[in-house]
Amino acid sequence: MASAVGSSGKVRQTEGLGQTFDSIIETVGNTPCVRINRLAPDGVTIYVKCEFFNPASSVKDRLALNIIEAAERDGSLKPGQTVVEATSGNTGIGLAMVCAAKGYPLVVTMAESFSVERRQVMRYLGAKVILTPKGQKGTGMYMKAKELAEKNGWFLARQFETDANAEIHENTTAREILADFAGQKLDYFITGYGTGGTVAGVGRVLKKTWPEARIILSEPANAQLVGSGTPQKRTEDHGPAESHPSFEPHPIQGWTPDFIPHVLQEAIDGNYYDELIPVSGPDGMKWARELAAKEGIFTGVSGGSTFAIAMQIAERAAPGSVILAMLPDTGERYLSTPLFEPFGADMNDEEVEISRSTPGYQLD
Repeated sequence: MASAVGSSGKVRQTEGLGQTFDSIIETVGNTPCVRINRLAPDGVTIYVKCEFFNPASSVKDRLALNIIEAAERDGSLKPGQTVVEATSGNTGIGLAMVCAAKGYPLVVTMAESFSVERRQVMRYLGAKVILTPKGQKGTGMYMKAKELAEKNGWFLARQFETDANAEIHENTTAREILADFAGQKLDYFITGYGTGGTVAGVGRVLKKTWPEARIILSEPANAQLVGSGTPQKRTEDHGPAESHPSFEPHPIQGWTPDFIPHVLQEAIDGNYYDELIPVSGPDGMKWARELAAKEGIFTGVSGGSTFAIAMQIAERAAPGSVILAMLPDTGERYLSTPLFEPFGADMNDEEVEISRSTPGYQLD
């Protein structure tokens, strides 16, 4: 039994989960909703759903697992067949984890502009990572994955089109939210979109079961694809036919590829969200850093961006409102990105001054 002194002065105790797991994939889901204490304004309660508690540290673990298991059930994925997918990182990492556990080879295509540590994590988990030119954006890596699948007879995961995407959020994420807030109130649910699976799956459930909860969708301020109102041109199999004209490169990795995914289109057509609010990359980084320094919550730019919208909503929400924001992944996915630019490897002036306040053990 582990124990530690808690904030109440009592000794914390843990009792174990009361079960063991047959595989790492059995631990996907059931991520906690955690209250924000120091950053939330008075009179409003903010919770964040910490998806970095998934085994490969992002919300895309859910999607990755369901893609593979749905394909196993319908026979489209054969034993030992290579899986291939285009990804900005988190889906690829989730697929690498699932494929490693189940014994499938994995090839990932990814634009060279995404963070180096994402490539390294996927390779660490046994995947092959094929980089595509950054100038060809998300569409380029998507087309490369299709090309490789067709040439080699590989299974294409199709995260942007597959029914398995929204389905897993309908069956897990939404159910967890309902259970965690049972007997309470929930006024706002805030999420961004990458593939659109979270807003589509959760929207299916909340709009029927908890219609009083307002769903807020966000996208980068300089890449407002949905906000532009311009439809996405698609191929016959629902993939993107070309890059969306409103896309510009943005620093919120994992959010908003250069096309509107088919999975997201369900939420758009079905009016699953009540408001669309853009957010800037610098605001997302600011609030990710604030969550880390003021709440001890370690999330990436996408998590900081949803939290930035939560703080905007909190300023205008009625007293007593309860807000839930999705935090899609961990801050460790961004160590080589501008999110961590303020924090060098060497001591800053303040740290040097602290070191010099005592005479011993100083670096030159």
